[in-house]
Amino acid sequence: MSAPAARKAAALLSIGQVLAKLGPEFPDLSPSKLRFLEDQGLISPQRTPSGYRKFDAADVERLRYILTLQRDHYLPLKVILSHLDDIDAGRSPQIPGANVRLEAPSILGSERRLSRTELQAEAGASKQLLADAISAQLLPGAEPFGDAAVQALRALVELQRFGIEPRHLRGMRQSAQREAALIESALKPMRGRRETGSQAKAAETARDLAGQIQAVRDLLTRDALGA
Repeated sequence: MSAPAARKAAALLSIGQVLAKLGPEFPDLSPSKLRFLEDQGLISPQRTPSGYRKFDAADVERLRYILTLQRDHYLPLKVILSHLDDIDAGRSPQIPGANVRLEAPSILGSERRLSRTELQAEAGASKQLLADAISAQLLPGAEPFGDAAVQALRALVELQRFGIEPRHLRGMRQSAQREAALIESALKPMRGRRETGSQAKAAETARDLAGQIQAVRDLLTRDALGA
């Protein structure tokens, strides 16, 4: 093997190394989930002659992006796959259900980790609004904060312009917890199975169900507004 080829091979990561790298951000990531994402066509790791999966830097960042879309936007895999197809085709698609448009190169970037001061500046929020959002449990109380927190705080800035304060939305946390309990109850039989990949499938189904509940909530809100 030539020196450049050897260096390239050394830069490839095994499944275990990928889990060690992304595990702190995504605790539910597992070997079975990686294989499930590959089976669904979202990632395509390289294979060694003996069949072992190997991931380069672009694979890892693509995986981080997929997991972020699942965690922060509750998108089903089919929607994420379509979104990735657009990016792979050179387009700049908007994240479904979000008022954010990402350029294709952003898929190679990593999730930001912001301090409280950085989050406040990024979202254009006052110190009091940030404190109120954390007090109302609309944002996590500890650093670091990710892009989802930036989007949420920006939304709260806009809502505040119309007199809607974090304290008015305090019930959203309780509502989210009730919905999570409902989903967990529905998935209890699936989580109890011991087949390979069952836990990854249960986690994906949970996100899909959360997305469906969000769709119903959006419809009811528009209907209530007569929109």
